[in-house]
Amino acid sequence: MQSFQRDFHRVVAIDGPAASGKSSVARELAQRLGFVYVNSGAIYRAITWHILEKGIQVEDLDRVARALASAAITCRVQQGESRILIDNVDPAEHLRDDRVNESVSRVSRLAVVRQIVAEKLHEHASSSDLVVEGRDIGSVVFRDTPYKFYVDASPEVRLRRRAAQGERDEIALRDHADFSRSVSPLVIAEDAHVIDTSHLTIEEVVQQVVARLKEIGSRALTL
Repeated sequence: MQSFQRDFHRVVAIDGPAASGKSSVARELAQRLGFVYVNSGAIYRAITWHILEKGIQVEDLDRVARALASAAITCRVQQGESRILIDNVDPAEHLRDDRVNESVSRVSRLAVVRQIVAEKLHEHASSSDLVVEGRDIGSVVFRDTPYKFYVDASPEVRLRRRAAQGERDEIALRDHADFSRSVSPLVIAEDAHVIDTSHLTIEEVVQQVVARLKEIGSRALTL
């Protein structure tokens, strides 16, 4: 996997399990810093949607690989956030479909898929400062960025948050898939700053992240 390069722009990596609060924190932080917000999970979901639209079984690795090799997968910035297009189609309205929810964990564990997502994120970082949220951003994709955070919350809190979002997927199953996959499992990077969001507001978490960025020093970030 390609490492963080000097010609990349600044990248703030925010990892954590489902419903830990990382999406809300990352989006607010990106707005605060004037960085592009990137939800890496949306790229996995878009790829999952594309595979399902093609009528391909997730377990058919050869067909999945061929379909992705021939697909034009591009990312663009719209109103400060990353949007993904596949063959010039924006699947944003389908990313939370039940069938995508049911298949995204299986798709995201495929090495070919994770490599594609990493490449797209590297392309983003070659042209923009980013706040990227995901599950292996600080540990794998941008392992050399100094700006790493891992946000978590108790299983009970995360389950309530998931239900409030109208999501039906089971937290325990998502956690098992994230932590046990053979390719880029969810781990806490050794140099990541860990924040428990169980009893914090989004603003309080963002304040902690900003305070940490100030401690690290961040090449004249506007804080």
